[in-house]
Amino acid sequence: MNLIEKVMQSQQLNKAEIVEVLLGDYSELANAADSVRKRYVGDEVHLRGLIEFSNHCKQNCCYCGLRCENREVDRYRLSPEEIVAEAKLAKALGYRTIVMQSGEDDSYSVDKMTAILKQIKSMDVAITLSIGEKTYEEYKAYKEAGADRYLLRIETTDQSLYHKLNPGMRFENRVRCLEDLQRLGYEVGSGCLIGLPGQTLESIAEDILFFKEFPLDMVGLGPFIPNPATPLADCGSGNLELSLKVIALIRLLMPDINIPATTAMETLDKTARFRALQGGANVIMPNVTSLSYRKKYQLYPGKSGIDDTPQKSRAVICEKVLALGRTISEGYGFRNNK
Repeated sequence: MNLIEKVMQSQQLNKAEIVEVLLGDYSELANAADSVRKRYVGDEVHLRGLIEFSNHCKQNCCYCGLRCENREVDRYRLSPEEIVAEAKLAKALGYRTIVMQSGEDDSYSVDKMTAILKQIKSMDVAITLSIGEKTYEEYKAYKEAGADRYLLRIETTDQSLYHKLNPGMRFENRVRCLEDLQRLGYEVGSGCLIGLPGQTLESIAEDILFFKEFPLDMVGLGPFIPNPATPLADCGSGNLELSLKVIALIRLLMPDINIPATTAMETLDKTARFRALQGGANVIMPNVTSLSYRKKYQLYPGKSGIDDTPQKSRAVICEKVLALGRTISEGYGFRNNK
């Protein structure tokens, strides 16, 4: 029995076996992941409307274009009225989940954020937040106001690498946040960057084991793409095929979770999101942010679809999803076991 057959039967691999699979052929791995995806989560692709409502960030992560020391960023914040208006547009376009994403921007107080959440929740949508590290009390207030899911990428579980790339932050606090979110009943998502300077296949294997052991409801990942306005400007990009392998392997190890095909992959290959859908992914998050703001939310350069209107983004994605023989979900897209 080879390792792909083993993981399909047992949903278990150790660290050394994960590394061996990641060194192997992609096509067999992708075919296995696609069959497991079909069996556990079906052919539906969940589309989630993404609103990038602020590019202010108090953190200084070395890989991120929004880092607080980047003086080249044209900073913006959407008003509560603008955020709600973009959510209404997303609902009108057919999205059943709204993803609210920003840098870590403390100008949105708990009272302000909960008021926004309550207005959006009244539209009969699921809400995903991706706004960084908060206190237990803040997470609790957001949950009570209507938030359903929370995305907080660990980026790497290699603690020495984490502290090197995230100055002033603590790995232990990141984990604490994920644990708080789980205790509060959120669907919890995390993920990693593939190809960070100093990262090894062994550390990626540790990431994968962390996701499984936590356990998470969603895992999102993509290749590292250097931003010229960061300390990692001269580093090479992460490997796309390795990113696709990690997606496929996570599907085999965690068969019923939600796995997005991320935009970052399309910066390296315009077909990458749809290749990810054919290798285990089942979620896409089209951008519904106004074009005037979207161009300012530059985590990395060359972001795919940055000039497309929200209407065009959805239409193009729907056409390509249907061409793959998949369907567009009309539900909220919660994890199947919930």
